[in-house]
Amino acid sequence: MRAAVRQVADGTYLVHGPSTNWVILTEGDAVTLIDTGYPGDRERLLDSLAQVGSSPEAVTAVLITHAHNDHLGSAQYLRAAHGTPVLTHEAEVPHARRDFLHQVGVGRVLRNAWRPGVAPWAVHALRAGGTADVAVGTPGPFPAPGPLDLPGRPVPVHTPGHTGGHCAFHLPGVGAVVSGDALVSGHPTSRVRGPQLLPDMFHHERAAALESLDVLATLHGDLLLPGHGPLHEGSVADAALLARERAQ
Repeated sequence: MRAAVRQVADGTYLVHGPSTNWVILTEGDAVTLIDTGYPGDRERLLDSLAQVGSSPEAVTAVLITHAHNDHLGSAQYLRAAHGTPVLTHEAEVPHARRDFLHQVGVGRVLRNAWRPGVAPWAVHALRAGGTADVAVGTPGPFPAPGPLDLPGRPVPVHTPGHTGGHCAFHLPGVGAVVSGDALVSGHPTSRVRGPQLLPDMFHHERAAALESLDVLATLHGDLLLPGHGPLHEGSVADAALLARERAQ
């Protein structure tokens, strides 16, 4: 399976899986991987690394925006097979270990199955490993505030709401923000195009997710690399404010 890899800036690649995106940051032979898609996206994940001239062995760390199955899917695989560190916000570490699960349940999906796009999305999620065991054995928190000493020098930005420890990543060197699911530009269950919050059923705390849009609005950049949907070009701050208006 071929992955849809798009270079959006120097050393910065947005990869579109069938439903979820991930990001590759390169610096020489080294790579930072932000999110990993569903378990069923693994072949595409490995192909995306090959397309940018890299390999799983070259991944210096996997950074996780949040520990839902469609973002955490191959993190444990990379840790077990290649010893790759898996890092996330300290509040998300127990979620990545599966001490608990803040993820939309089957019952809530069924109650929303009448909504456009929900049933096809749910079928894909199940087939791609949406209920699989993807717990990471020893996820770690970010070592210190500020830029991480990794390719791309990503800066973690705590944006809770979708999950308690959700984290975006600011890439000030290229004027980009990797927003995970705190701010997306599309989703199979949404008829809105452009910057938006995911539908309510996906958020652990919707009020906090709204507040996190205000945090994203403080970040400088003109490239939004979301967890779902296409690349959004234009002010990230304006995109966050538009999403807040739409959510209200």
